[in-house]
Amino acid sequence: MSQIKGPALFLAQFAQDEAPYNTLSNISQWSKEIGFVGVQIPAWDSHFIDLDKAAESKQYCDDLKGQTHGLEITELATHLIGQLIAVHPAFDILFDGFAPAAYHNNPKSRAEWAEKQMINAIKASRNLGLSVVPTFSGALLWQTVYPWPQRPQGLVELGFQELAKRWQPILNAAEEHDVDLAYEIHPGEDLHDGITFERFLDATGNHPRVHILYDPSHFVIQHLDYLGYLDYYKDYIKAFHVKDAEYTISARSGVYGGYQDWVERPGRFRSTGDGQVDFKKVFAKLTQNGYSSWAVLEWEDPLKDSVQGAREGAALIKSMLIDTPTHAFDDFAGGQADDATNRRILGID
Repeated sequence: MSQIKGPALFLAQFAQDEAPYNTLSNISQWSKEIGFVGVQIPAWDSHFIDLDKAAESKQYCDDLKGQTHGLEITELATHLIGQLIAVHPAFDILFDGFAPAAYHNNPKSRAEWAEKQMINAIKASRNLGLSVVPTFSGALLWQTVYPWPQRPQGLVELGFQELAKRWQPILNAAEEHDVDLAYEIHPGEDLHDGITFERFLDATGNHPRVHILYDPSHFVIQHLDYLGYLDYYKDYIKAFHVKDAEYTISARSGVYGGYQDWVERPGRFRSTGDGQVDFKKVFAKLTQNGYSSWAVLEWEDPLKDSVQGAREGAALIKSMLIDTPTHAFDDFAGGQADDATNRRILGID
């Protein structure tokens, strides 16, 4: 039996008002038909969940699980909610769309709403029997990611202190309900690589609920070692998005993309298996390091249709799952194992 569970599908990119993508029951049936055994629900999407009800009622959550046609709910993803915990004023207008209209043009009330929703997602996850909430960190510092003009002394430290302060009540709620937060390491977030994750972890006082959602596509685009990362942060990886990407060196554009649309950028997301991520090595590393949660397909591709990408992705993930051995491959050649024999082999009296 495979140590890693899957394949599962992140539903965010598939939600529509038309069947079969318009309700949890319909999209679960469709997902099952094309090979998935789990679904990751975007907690902000009313097509699939009423988050307030899920936080209050275990019965509602039990009924929700009954709508999935036997598929498991893997996690409640909260990326668009977590984003609003920390928004620099430069991005206020762009990110207002992540919140209900009543909170637009009011950053303070928007952040307060997001905090309550994050805590609701934690409570709902516990009602569903789940132990991890994937999310985004938000960003106060991203507009200073390139050091020009020069960053004033202490700016970065203050930024991470404030970010940790805003997340502290949510992390404390996560501790109370025995749920981990898995921050997706993602450009545009203040947690976008290993160093920034460590800065945040330190600013929270090494809070035990601070963990990582691993998505190798963002590492390809940033030219990070996505395999080495798995060893370096193996104790923190609690969620996994299976998403591919490619980076083609260009004479005209670099990692920032020249403000181009995704299809023209040197670095772009691709359907799983069509990019540069070596998923055989990724799954092997995760298995070796003891990861035992879900492999969740996130489809993003400017070239390929989502339905084709989902169907192919389900098959690819299934082919990557590793059944861990029940015994060592060289057991047949083993001899007697006891202290006396070992001492004789070593020539120890």
